[in-house]
Amino acid sequence: MTDLVQNVNGALRRVPTWPVYLIGALPPLWWFYQGLTGGLGPEPIKTFEHLLGELGLQMLIATLAVTPLRRFTGVTLLKFRRALGLLAFYYITCHLLVWLVLDVQILSEIWKDILKRPYITIGMAGFLLLVPLALTSNNLSVRRLSAPRWRRLHQLSYLAAVLGAVHFVMLAKTWRAEPLVYLAIVLVLLLARVRARPKRAPA
Repeated sequence: MTDLVQNVNGALRRVPTWPVYLIGALPPLWWFYQGLTGGLGPEPIKTFEHLLGELGLQMLIATLAVTPLRRFTGVTLLKFRRALGLLAFYYITCHLLVWLVLDVQILSEIWKDILKRPYITIGMAGFLLLVPLALTSNNLSVRRLSAPRWRRLHQLSYLAAVLGAVHFVMLAKTWRAEPLVYLAIVLVLLLARVRARPKRAPA
């Protein structure tokens, strides 16, 4: 098993990160094209919006899974974690823009929805938590903030993922299995991170 993990990690080290960004940029463009050409069904805007939001949540989960994956299997995807996080922000931003520009459109109605609909309030809160993380996902920010403070800031991704999953559960309005599975995965990943932390020696 150790040899297998070493081989996998060796292969991953040879893979550059730029293809991840390039390939990751394509789904929203493809779905937009499908929406224009009738490929997203009778409600293309709602379908487009849902696909983007779900993919954003999946990418957040993938980002959270990097550390537990390394800890429990030895396989390391750390070099891709920044790309995964930025792609999650990209998809969620597109999800928000589709809702703002194509779905609601009226500014006053947007504000009313944010205030009156809890699932939108929660979703917006999750998005706002991701903004500083996206802005500081670069080496310059790590140096300016110092690594410990940068890591503490990026722990907001845990809360953002929980809020995103709760947003999906509440959006469903019924107890559908799929949103609950996403929420369960997020909670399991966070529990795995907490349990794996070394205990501090008593003072």
